[in-house]
Amino acid sequence: MGSPAAYDMLHIARGVLTANGFAPDLPAGLDATVPVNDPDEGAADLRALPWSSIDNEESRDLDQIEVAERLAEPPGAIRIRIGIADVDALVPKGSPIDRAAAVNTTTLYTGVHIFPMLPEVLSVGRTSLLGDQERLAVVTDMVVRADGTLDDAETKIYVARVVNHAKLVYERVGAWLEGERGAPPPAGGAVIADQVKLQDECAQRLRRLRHEHGALDLDTREAQPVTKDGQVIGLELVRANRARQLIEDLMIAANGATARFLEDRGRSSIRRVVRAPKRWDRIVALAAGFGIALPAAPSAPALAAFLSTRRQADPEPFADVSLSVVKLMGPGQYVLQRATDPDQGHFGLAVDDYAHSTAPNRRYTDLVTQRLLKACAAGAPPPYSDDELMQTAEACTERENGARKVERTMRKVAAAALLAARIGEEFDAIVTGATDKGVFVRLLRPPAEGRVVEGERGLDVGDAVRVRLTDTEVARGFIDFAALGRR
Repeated sequence: MGSPAAYDMLHIARGVLTANGFAPDLPAGLDATVPVNDPDEGAADLRALPWSSIDNEESRDLDQIEVAERLAEPPGAIRIRIGIADVDALVPKGSPIDRAAAVNTTTLYTGVHIFPMLPEVLSVGRTSLLGDQERLAVVTDMVVRADGTLDDAETKIYVARVVNHAKLVYERVGAWLEGERGAPPPAGGAVIADQVKLQDECAQRLRRLRHEHGALDLDTREAQPVTKDGQVIGLELVRANRARQLIEDLMIAANGATARFLEDRGRSSIRRVVRAPKRWDRIVALAAGFGIALPAAPSAPALAAFLSTRRQADPEPFADVSLSVVKLMGPGQYVLQRATDPDQGHFGLAVDDYAHSTAPNRRYTDLVTQRLLKACAAGAPPPYSDDELMQTAEACTERENGARKVERTMRKVAAAALLAARIGEEFDAIVTGATDKGVFVRLLRPPAEGRVVEGERGLDVGDAVRVRLTDTEVARGFIDFAALGRR
């Protein structure tokens, strides 16, 4: 096996963005439009609270911090505050930066370079909740009861001055929470360690209740390129752990609470919707292959029970089953939600009310929602009309679909660069897509995706197959396989 050849990965990434309608570069001169001072008039002073964040070690665009408090009443309740970077304070609606952010609507992560939605002076600077830096945050203040339900009457939204006292890392916190031998407690001392434990207790309550309602226990890890000096040297799967679940559960709770906060006050919003799977029949067939009978009509609780059974029965290959279900469920979308509209819900999370609000540095919908929340909390008129919200929802859905194509293509580019010297070798794989455009598989090792160009007839999502690598085209992210038969 030869060594991977050298490729200009940044040049390729910029070309992939352009081909999918994205602007790789923000307009010149935006930094000069950033206000000199933070407009913190009326902000609560919560700097002394033991806030912390948990994120990837290399992350610098930090959107959220958390702090928890055990309450005497109601018995067993935990108060959780989620501080979200107040991007709106420095990026008002209609400003040059806001107009620029509305073009791509999202930060693009290509594995070899990050193309930010906002100028870096903001996204990794003044609107990033970096450690030991005073910042403005929009706080979602919630009370979680002992049974995992939220007391919506107690939910508050307000602006506060905060300080992130401990920037923690997923893998280290996860190892400690899971009791891994020798894993040290989180940095920041006993106060932060106690905080993380309390936040984890709160997150587990929320998670347990969602799963009782039919939330899907999915393992949606994707292969990320490992680079050195701009070159791909490997592919790595980001594995779920207790710390990632903690943040996921708290963010899901915050997104639901903010959606209901707006609805309960008669305000329109942009909701994140995932409808019942269109290819439910194939999910039924997939489950039947494991001896599990799912109902003919889509049922989140039934699918959740099947996934839980598979995870317990065979943990290692569960990611492949999970990936198949994710592909068959199809993508979500953003929609206008008036206060009087029936809830469309999120099938995978088993929740009726869901609005993205926790990542305004990286997603334009979250910045729009932040403005809606601040206006509602202040008793001010809505900053957007329903028509504006509908247009934004449609634009952000279209751009999110494009962003998925960019990230998927760049994963393939990285994989093609890694596999270019291995043409003719055979691999075990799983079918991840079967459409009019072709049949696609993901290798088990390395976790690279490509198209089956020979022997694809009769293959469908979830099938385990043996394939041979026949060709690669790095610049376009093309990896071609010949199917040798089912495993």
